[in-house]
Order: sequence, then structure tokens, then C-alpha cells
Amino acid sequence: MSLLEKLPFGRRDRADARASDAPAAPAKKSGKGRPTPKRKDAQARNLHPIVPADRKAAKREARAKQDEAWERQRQAMQTGDERYLPPRDKGPIKRYIRDYVDARYCLGEWFMPLTLLLLIVFIGFSSQQTLISYYFMLAIYLYLFIAIGDAVVCWRQLRRRLYAKFGRDKVQEQGTIFWYVFSRCFNLRRWRQPAPQVARRQYPD
Repeated sequence: MSLLEKLPFGRRDRADARASDAPAAPAKKSGKGRPTPKRKDAQARNLHPIVPADRKAAKREARAKQDEAWERQRQAMQTGDERYLPPRDKGPIKRYIRDYVDARYCLGEWFMPLTLLLLIVFIGFSSQQTLISYYFMLAIYLYLFIAIGDAVVCWRQLRRRLYAKFGRDKVQEQGTIFWYVFSRCFNLRRWRQPAPQVARRQYPD
């Protein structure tokens, strides 16, 4: 070993020379190996047409589906088919309410026809005898209050039956059933929707 190699600066120079003679390590590749697409190009590929190509055909198809749904609901209103009834009338509790009210004679169902008759009589006698017309008007209000009382009695009796059959919690989940009972009591039987499915006095179990 020569004197230069023994010296510290000599060994450092020799190490540097060896390092420079060694082949360079290949650079590590980064990325996905392909150019990154532009943002607008990526968004364009993800876009789907909102408006169909044939608007008239799509409109006819949507109209046909809507008409079919309305027809199913109309038939369900006549047959009582639970599958196609509107949400307001669905469920065994609502069905029980309808059957009970339809089996009962309600004073409220005759209120509108009787009111029309009394109004005709009132108009005919109003110009001749004031006292008679006053009594007719009083009779209309009196019948209205009696019909409301009859609907309240129906609601109270029906509520007890519902609690006994379905339980208080399930009945209360339906919300306020009073207006559902009240509106059906004040409709003529033939005008009720959904249509009655039981005969008079045929009360549900």
C-alpha cells in the first residue's frame, strides 16, 4: 500500500473514484404509466343524458303508466283491494272502520239531501211566511247537531272495538281516526269511497 493510500484524504478520493465508476441505479418510475386525463374529459365520460332521445315516446310511456295506476286505484275503490288503495285508506284498522260505519245507519248521511230539501222549502216560504221559514232553518241546524252527536257516538263505540281488537298502541299509530269516521258518517252510502263491502247490520267481528 502506498503512502498516499494510507493518508485519510487519499482513501476518501479513492472511495469517491470507485463510487463514480459504479453504474447508476435505474430511477424508480412513478405514476400510472399513462397520462392523467383532463378533468373535463373525465366528467364528460361520467355524464349520462337526462332527457331521453325520444321525448314523445317517453311521455307516452309515462302517461300510460300513470293511467294504469289510476285505473288500478279506481277499481280498488270499488272492490276494496288493499294493494292499490291510497295510503289514507290502507290497513286492517281503516278497513274495520269502514265496515263498521257502513253497517250502521248514520244520521249524517242524510244531512245533505235533507238540507237541500229544507232549503227549497225555505226559499218557497220565505217571501210569504217569515215564521215558517224560521222554523225550517232552525230544523236544519237542529238536525246538524243531532247528526254530529250521532257521529261522536259512533266514533266512541268504534274506538272501544278497535282497542279491544288491535290494541291501543296500534290504533294510536293511525293518528286521529275521528275525522275518518266523521267524514264517512256524513256521506251517503252510495257515494262513499272506498265503496262499502258489507251490508247493513253486518258489523265486523
